[in-house]
Amino acid sequence: MANHQKDFLFVLIKSLSKSEKRQFKIFASRLETSSNTKFIELFNILDKSEGYDEKIILKSGIIKKVQLSNLKSYLYKQILVSIRLNIPSQNIRYQLREQIDFATILYNKGLYKQSLKILDKTKIQALENDEKYIAFEIVEFEKLIESQYITRSIQGRADELVIQAKELNYRNTISSKLSNLSLQLYGTMLKTGYVKNDEEYQYIDEYFNKHIAKLDENKFGFREKYWFYNANLWRSFLVQDFVASYKFAYKWVTLFYDNPNMIYLNPVFFLKGNNYFLESVFMLKYQTKFKNYLQQLEATIEDPRFPVNDNISSLAFLYLYNNKLNYHILEGSFQEGEYLIPIVIDKIKIHSDHLDEHHEMLFYYKFACIYFGSDKFNECIFYLEKIINNKNLTMREDLMCFARLLYLIVNYELGKDLHLETQIKNTYKFLLKMNDLHEVQKEIIRFMRNLNSIYPSDIKKEFIKMRERFIELEKIPYEKRAFLYLDIISWLESKIENKKIGDIIKEKAKTNNR
Repeated sequence: MANHQKDFLFVLIKSLSKSEKRQFKIFASRLETSSNTKFIELFNILDKSEGYDEKIILKSGIIKKVQLSNLKSYLYKQILVSIRLNIPSQNIRYQLREQIDFATILYNKGLYKQSLKILDKTKIQALENDEKYIAFEIVEFEKLIESQYITRSIQGRADELVIQAKELNYRNTISSKLSNLSLQLYGTMLKTGYVKNDEEYQYIDEYFNKHIAKLDENKFGFREKYWFYNANLWRSFLVQDFVASYKFAYKWVTLFYDNPNMIYLNPVFFLKGNNYFLESVFMLKYQTKFKNYLQQLEATIEDPRFPVNDNISSLAFLYLYNNKLNYHILEGSFQEGEYLIPIVIDKIKIHSDHLDEHHEMLFYYKFACIYFGSDKFNECIFYLEKIINNKNLTMREDLMCFARLLYLIVNYELGKDLHLETQIKNTYKFLLKMNDLHEVQKEIIRFMRNLNSIYPSDIKKEFIKMRERFIELEKIPYEKRAFLYLDIISWLESKIENKKIGDIIKEKAKTNNR
């Protein structure tokens, strides 16, 4: 379970690597005087503690309660200063900021030409790395210096800066509009979920087209293209157009692979793009393409040039292993995928401070799917109950929904018919409450309820009838998402043909091997 500590200072100290702690102690020793050794003692106490406990700090006698808040604030600031002084030199954004700081120092000392020289070199570097916001900030600084008529610059310098400012401002405005659109669509996804009917589809479509109507993709630079693909991707997800989501996720990923320096400058965007792309490929069941791009993603993450920090490491783990599990689910190699489960459990503990509960529960659902495909139903139930019994999972109600439906099927497989009717009623009530009762879910519940009243000799006929019904439902745009969470058709076919569900999925994968 994710460790949600409330004390920011404690969490910051616990996030430090061994080298960062060593650097801080060296840095702090330079500041150490008789009046400020207390903040070093506080650091040592918190570093050794398993949890934040104010009583332990006060019991040490280093500080009175009324002084603790100020001491913690001072220590927090000094830790950040220490980290800032030891930031890796290859981080281009820190280099640019550092040069702007140097230019500011020179400007304040009246060394205007030296300041402008640094700014000009830094601006070129910013533009080469598509850092247009920083480039715009530099141009505004240059304008400030030139406007004071103190440099006697060459003729036309003012016009040059004005043109640069206008161009950068325009491009930054486009990026901002597209990032706003992307965020608003993402917010819509969280608030209302996928579109459920033609009316909702039309609203999203009109809203999206209104915001991109005057934009010309052919004039975009790297950052504008990134946000354009991002916004299109969220629109595609919302309306459940998986072909379009694949198209724009592919453009997003290709944009980075065509500009490899941007992978290392924007690793978070790169990782997210690959995750959405693999998710789209998974939805379309392109097995070969999924495998190839997953291997390419893993190779890039393992490249020594790929940045490493706590945030990136957690995201890399989340996206890489979620998709490794997806690959085994996609190709039906459930038993082969079981080895991943203990590895993921260990890594969840390592990254617990950076993983939210929803992603942890998503891993549990994937575990349940792996065990279900391996006919290990007790292990499957173990992880499904972790999701079903979670009272805090509100943002991913769809996950709760399909966990409950799979739970019904697994109990049927185990022959636990005694309480099945009660479980069906509870699931039905839950779906009504969350306002997500689609035809697929209704049919699953109706089917499970009727199974106990069917003669054994007629069960196979009922499975065949339901398979045909679900095949028709899968063709309906607003119903097909359910089949991505729960492959009910393959399960029915496994019962009809008396085969393992993994074998059924493997056979299907061969015919859709793109």
